[in-house]
Amino acid sequence: MSTIAVVGAGPQLGQAISRRFAAEGFDVALIARNRTTLQKVADDLADTGTRVGVFPADVTDRPALHAALAAAEERLGPIDVLEYSPAPAPADLRRAPLVEATKVTVDAVLAQLDLYLLGGVAAVQHVLPGMLERGTGTVLVSSGAGSGPMIAPHVANVQIATGGMRNWILNLHAALSGTGVYAAHVAIAAFIGQGGHDSQPETMADAYWRLHAERTDAELVIHDLPDDYLEKGLADKFSDS
Repeated sequence: MSTIAVVGAGPQLGQAISRRFAAEGFDVALIARNRTTLQKVADDLADTGTRVGVFPADVTDRPALHAALAAAEERLGPIDVLEYSPAPAPADLRRAPLVEATKVTVDAVLAQLDLYLLGGVAAVQHVLPGMLERGTGTVLVSSGAGSGPMIAPHVANVQIATGGMRNWILNLHAALSGTGVYAAHVAIAAFIGQGGHDSQPETMADAYWRLHAERTDAELVIHDLPDDYLEKGLADKFSDS
């Protein structure tokens, strides 16, 4: 039995990805801050017949994140697929408000780096050695498309962090060539569940499964935004989970 760990699991994309992989026979480890939210996702998966574990942790608390991943491995076995898609909570935005490009400060960037880039590095480095040893594994890391494929100056401090994360994953994809381990970045230019067909969680989850199954592309861009998106200043609505 294979296991997917969904870090940043929420009631939209995280739940849909969990259900899609469960349909393929995967056990599911759910990791995020809020135990209540995780339990609701787990309850939704009860009809799949797969094993589902709830492991609360804040990705900015590195020891807690490592402990959650270790607990998932102990209960469900080695993590074969890691999906990392953290989404900021209201407390995050109070601590590090979204900042326009001309107003970026060091402090405005540091908290975003902590959430996106450093949390992602910690999660990947926990599972990567085991994947390399086994010669198989998948790492899928998600962010808003302002990380590179699009320009989103309204939230520049976030994009500095997610841009670094995207660059790292693209380099990781290249570095892992020939190892049996696959890494890809998913750039989400959509209001999840609020637009057309491509923005629906189930459609997006199918795309994540194809990335894992086909193991070729370094990046997938999911685009379902209105043409006047940037003109209306809606970049702060990028959502990951």
